[in-house]
Amino acid sequence: MQKNWQADVAARMKPAKGEKASSQSKGSEKPIKKKSARKKVSKKNAARKKASKIKSTQPKTRKRSRTDTSPADPVESNPVPKSGAEAGTPAVVEAAEVVIKTEPRRSMGPGSRLRHLEDRLENLLSSDSQSPKDEAPASIRAQVSDTARDVVSRLAPPSPGYASRASDMMRELYRSDYYMRQWGGLQARDRSDEIDDLGMDSGYAQKTLAISEFFYKHYFRVATDGVENIPNHGPCVIVSNHSGTLPLDGLMLRAALHREHPRRRDLRWLIEDELVKMPFLGTFMNRMGAVRACPENATHLLAQNQLVAVFPEGNKGSSKLFRQRYRLQRFGRGGFVRLCLKNRTPLVPCAIVGAEESNPLLYRHQGLGRLLGLPYLPITPTFPWLGPVGLIPAPSKWKILFAERIDFDDYGPDAAEDDVLVARLAEEVRGSIQRLLDTHVRDRKSVWFG
Repeated sequence: MQKNWQADVAARMKPAKGEKASSQSKGSEKPIKKKSARKKVSKKNAARKKASKIKSTQPKTRKRSRTDTSPADPVESNPVPKSGAEAGTPAVVEAAEVVIKTEPRRSMGPGSRLRHLEDRLENLLSSDSQSPKDEAPASIRAQVSDTARDVVSRLAPPSPGYASRASDMMRELYRSDYYMRQWGGLQARDRSDEIDDLGMDSGYAQKTLAISEFFYKHYFRVATDGVENIPNHGPCVIVSNHSGTLPLDGLMLRAALHREHPRRRDLRWLIEDELVKMPFLGTFMNRMGAVRACPENATHLLAQNQLVAVFPEGNKGSSKLFRQRYRLQRFGRGGFVRLCLKNRTPLVPCAIVGAEESNPLLYRHQGLGRLLGLPYLPITPTFPWLGPVGLIPAPSKWKILFAERIDFDDYGPDAAEDDVLVARLAEEVRGSIQRLLDTHVRDRKSVWFG
């Protein structure tokens, strides 16, 4: 059996009779391949042909090394053709779309995605403009810019809606300085061109002069004494007591000098910061001639040879209760004396009687005042029970008294630095004003008729 099997194999391996001699001349005979091996070879060849067709249709990409971690350049992966605007336009737009589609969305937040996208598109435009051979037309650049703008608008956070705007408005309304800004600015709408460097509107003051004279002559029936002690020219400081819930003493003092003085001199008076910040009232008084109380403003006015009225009691004088009427409070640190010594300016003490009864202050409510942006809420016999009408002052009889003038010519230039001298001079001025008040309050017969 074994010999018959070997003979059969040898007979099959012999060449056929009609075969050419060239095939017999070869040194080695071809081995017989099985059908399964032939099928595998044909499948591999078909796969290679299909892969070559796919590679021929796809654009060539740059091979990246293993160490290269930078993202693929969109210009190299999708190059712009060099054959004019029609061929280049879709290519550049395709490049921008590839950049948009290939952006990492999960690993980056909206802000970082937006910045990364802008950088990629900027590189696309810069690389396209730097190549001199294939320079992109303006239409291509415009299309890329439009695409980038569209992407930025999609990635940008949404604009605040009505609810957020409404909450911002309500938060602004809760703040007290909002009303100060809004109400305080209403008085500045009709300002004229005749405004000095400290805010006085001479045109407005002239228009409202009739109102001041009505209160001076008919309502409070003000009487003056010693107005001849005010110099006819040159600078001068008038030091007076401060009284009354409403700061009307400065307006009445200005009207008295304008009516009773032989030269009809104008007056500028200093007011506290709280009055400057008050809605309506601060702007109104500033346009009438009031100035924020500080040494720089006072020195500036004296340099212009003006009359300056000072109320050393400050807010303590206007906020003292009715039971403390006509009792002068502390005069601070004597700043008005230093002012006169430095500028060699005369000083005239002044006493105002009658303002304490026009708006008698019974109580100061500081809690409600802070809610309204005020130092305190005044409680008077008529306010707040009658509403805004309760702030109208009572028609008490006023009298303004001017004491003898005090000159500081005998003191040297270094006297303003002597604290002991300044305190002594301030106390002398305070004592002279207190004597004037005591004398006239004791001698008057009626609060309403004097």
